[in-house]
Amino acid sequence: MGLDITVLIADPSWLARVPPRERLPRLRDAWYADETGLWDHDAPVVEGGWVWPQGSDGAFFAVYEFLHTLGSFKAHFWAGQRWERVRDHQDPLLRDALDTLLSGLFWDGPDGEAQHTDTAFFGEAGHGVLLARSPEGVRELASAWGRALPHLGRMREPFSERAAVPDGWVGDFDAFTDLLTQWGHVLTEAVRRGWCVVGLSE
Repeated sequence: MGLDITVLIADPSWLARVPPRERLPRLRDAWYADETGLWDHDAPVVEGGWVWPQGSDGAFFAVYEFLHTLGSFKAHFWAGQRWERVRDHQDPLLRDALDTLLSGLFWDGPDGEAQHTDTAFFGEAGHGVLLARSPEGVRELASAWGRALPHLGRMREPFSERAAVPDGWVGDFDAFTDLLTQWGHVLTEAVRRGWCVVGLSE
């Protein structure tokens, strides 16, 4: 079984009621709580979009379900690999914007050393934390997405020539931009609320 990812947004003032090293465990515990209704056997299956929990902490976080990923991290990993194949063939504006966006979320970056956790707010990431971004970090990523979005169409031809893989995860340009657009939805909603973005693996 491969690596999974669950993406959540969370209220930083609620998380900040505990020390930094306890913030991600607090979110994980709230997400796992029976009272959320997320784990009920008859809970509706959401195929893309937001899931808002019930319970006493339900107002402080939400879960985003990505379409066409089955909860797997593979789609995000392969999006990073596709970007590596095509990034050198993009203009500097788009390359810089997508480098910032993807290395802030799930890609290891051009040097393989991208950091995905804002340790000043969350402390050191523990086991199962794939990304943890403070509201400030989220704003930076949303800004990068805003810079990239108007120029994504320029990638279609070079992506098809250099990065497309029939039958692979994120195998064509439309799948790549669809995944990025969903991340854009996550970042936009988090910025609107002034919330954090966290990716957890179980």
